[in-house]
Amino acid sequence: MHQITLIHIYTHNIYILGSVIDIHIYTYVLILMSQQRMVYQQNWSAYDKSQITEKTKFIELLTDLLQNVEESEYGFGRPKIAMRDMLFASAFKVYTQVSLRRFMSDLENANKLGLITHTPCFASVGHFIQSKELTPILKMLIILSSLPLRLVEVKFAVDSTGFKTTKFGEYCKQKHKTNSYHKWLKAHVCCGVKTNIITAVEVSGENDNDSPYLDMLITTTHNNGFTISEVSADKGYTSQYNIDRIWQLGAIPFIPFKINTRTPEGGNTWSEMYGFFMQHQKEFMRHYHLRSNIETTFFMIKSKFNETLKGKTLTAQVNELLLKFLCHNIVVLIHETNELGINTELNNLPMRNLV
Repeated sequence: MHQITLIHIYTHNIYILGSVIDIHIYTYVLILMSQQRMVYQQNWSAYDKSQITEKTKFIELLTDLLQNVEESEYGFGRPKIAMRDMLFASAFKVYTQVSLRRFMSDLENANKLGLITHTPCFASVGHFIQSKELTPILKMLIILSSLPLRLVEVKFAVDSTGFKTTKFGEYCKQKHKTNSYHKWLKAHVCCGVKTNIITAVEVSGENDNDSPYLDMLITTTHNNGFTISEVSADKGYTSQYNIDRIWQLGAIPFIPFKINTRTPEGGNTWSEMYGFFMQHQKEFMRHYHLRSNIETTFFMIKSKFNETLKGKTLTAQVNELLLKFLCHNIVVLIHETNELGINTELNNLPMRNLV
């Protein structure tokens, strides 16, 4: 839906993307939005249940999710450990946030429960995370884990954040003005602002610009079944291409304009949104500030699964970062199962149908 219907509180006009219509021509009453600050209450019974059962539910949902991964056929030579077992071990290891050696007791328990068919040694798990073939699989699993919330999320935010590595680089020197500094990776993310579920993610180097990734993120989200009504992003994503692209997908772009933006001419999306931004900044910012939920998402991930990537190679770091996002999505599903009563069936979602 492209139409925004607002009431200008001071002039009593209705603004509908490009034209101002006198309110008296309407015979029905439009309700003015409350100016009071919104207060969000916690559903403590749902929260408590989610926290108490989280670890048990996590391994159950992870096991169901991995049923969508097809195993390769055995050819010859020494049999390999099943892909699902290795994926389970890798994701569960990131979830527990303990060292590989101390993690082995958790893996043995998972084997006794029948969640995996074989217990790999700690070295095998470490080597598996370094595999380049793992990266596209993890991206697809992140998408799969978001699909149960397709009917819940309609408003999305796009942003990026950094995760530091154990390698040294310019990040800490630039950010914290110290002599020691770490290299870091940047995660470009699209997430739903209601539940903080991540619908698409891309990983880049520390110096990559944010703006070019918006198209990829929202297109992936749209193509995998989400109905997008709004997209909010900061000024780093301000461009005519991004605004047009969001509009083409049937959504409204809430991206603030930079101070040096010239007044546009013509009746295109760029000029319409610029007019809305300049004339109704309070209403524009009300929608835009939904973007703060993606900052909450980043805090959730970094506080629960650590902001440091411990892998030594670039591939291992990228995969570890994607595993953090996968674990986050599963935890979100656990909470929303208790909060919204959603169905979290994850074992019948073929990966080949995703974009």
